[in-house]
Amino acid sequence: QVHLVESGGGLVQAGGSLRLSCAASGSSFSINAMGWYRQAPGKQRELVATITSGGTTNYADSVKGRFTISRDNAKNTVHLQMNSLKPEDTAVYYCNADYYRDYGGYYHWVTWGQGTQVTVSS
Repeated sequence: QVHLVESGGGLVQAGGSLRLSCAASGSSFSINAMGWYRQAPGKQRELVATITSGGTTNYADSVKGRFTISRDNAKNTVHLQMNSLKPEDTAVYYCNADYYRDYGGYYHWVTWGQGTQVTVSS
């Protein structure tokens, strides 16, 4: 069982910054990619940013230039630096990991964290 633990959410004023972190724990697994998704009340969950184990990144248009995703492969940890936050960034942010078992078999297991609340005040 691969478990994701998120941290770093909170309340911040518009224009401020937050840094989210997500650590994957377990045994006999390797990461294909990790990412962040968010869900605001009344809206569907949407992609924020992803990063592969090789360092390739992808961002939603709404966060380009403001958010930066990074990873520490050795620690199976991903970070999301969020700058110039806007009220519309308010949402529950979920960490995601796509991984495979070191002993072989299926190559795309997926797990999600429980989410961390980010609230940006006007």
